[in-house]
This record gives sequence, C-alpha cells and structure tokens, in this order.
Amino acid sequence: MITSINKRSYPNTLIVILAQDNGKSEFEEKDDVTRITDEEGNLIGFNFFNVEQLIDYDKLPDGQVRLTDKELAALNDKIAAAGFNDKLAYGRPTLVYGYVKTCDPHPDSDHLHVTTVDVGNEEHQIVCGAPNIAQGQKVVVALPGTLMPNGQQIWPGSLRGVDSYGMICSARELGLKHAPQKRGIMVVPDNFATGGEFEPTKCDELLASGDITL
Repeated sequence: MITSINKRSYPNTLIVILAQDNGKSEFEEKDDVTRITDEEGNLIGFNFFNVEQLIDYDKLPDGQVRLTDKELAALNDKIAAAGFNDKLAYGRPTLVYGYVKTCDPHPDSDHLHVTTVDVGNEEHQIVCGAPNIAQGQKVVVALPGTLMPNGQQIWPGSLRGVDSYGMICSARELGLKHAPQKRGIMVVPDNFATGGEFEPTKCDELLASGDITL
C-alpha cells in the first residue's frame, strides 16, 4: 500500500494506491471518499478529500507518508461511514535488503541480467541493467508497491520478454545525499540482514565514509 500527498497539485487530499492500474479505471465517490477499481472490478486505490478532517494534514510532508495506527484507523472509519466494505492495512516493508543468489545474462540483451534475489521470506526474479550486478551481493530491493523518491512506482513487469518482480536499487534511485554520480546498484555490507527494512540514514553514512562505494 502506497499512501502519498501532493500538496501543490492535490491539496488536502490523501492518495492511497493498492495495486497497479493497467487499464481503464472506474470511480465511485461517497462523502469525500473515492473508491477506484480497474476494468475488472478489482480495488486499486482510494482518494480521501478534505483529509484534514481525519488526520493532521499540515504536519505531513509531500510525497510518500507512513500513517500512524490512529491515522489509519481514522481512514478505515471514514471508508465504513461512506458505505464501503474495504479496509486498509499496511503490509511488510517494500524497500528491503536482498541477497543475489543467481545472476545470469539476459537471453535477449547484451547488458541486462536476470537475477534471483532472496528477500528474507521469499525469492524473486528481478531483471537488472546495472553494470556492477553480481551473484553473492547484498543489495537494496524495491518490491512491488514501492514509491521511489522520484515518484516512480514499482510494480511487476517484464524487460525484453523476461518477468521482473521489483527493482534492485542504486543510491541515486534511493535519493541518498552522498550517492555516487555514476551508474551502478548500491552494494551493502554482508552483515546486513536479508529481508531487513532499508535504513536510509545508515546507508548514507556508510556512503559518506566510503564503506559503501556504489
């Protein structure tokens, strides 16, 4: 679940994205709540208008926000009061440390690689175009449902005909202050826990000290 705010373009509005929109969307609005479904009727999101009545909107920054349990409960109460039967809930983190178990050349590309990445409780196939990707690395993985600092949403897809479930990230893509200005995914120390939640401050400090080079 992605929860985000854009105070300039959509003032006093909270946007909730639950799944990828792959086609024509349908909208149903009741009492400042818009329920959004795809063309097959699957729920893909909500928009909450006049959201300052539910949460402390002014204190929240632009971009992705993580709501407190109390704020999430207020949104669910609003959904129920509007007559919808859905309920919002945060899942596990989507920006996590992963271990690259396999790394093979893409069958239809001279620069892409097909990797198998362990993210703690499961493994995923991810296509990666970074020149420094290699088997045995610890990396940062953006799983589907991630909103990147530049506004990019990460969902399952395919690259040159090969399925890819997420993205292996560079320091620049993660928005880290000390990110090197060259191509390449960020390789973190081996002692980082596979499946653990990405820690931006810790990683940026390691970049600044030279303990992480990409």
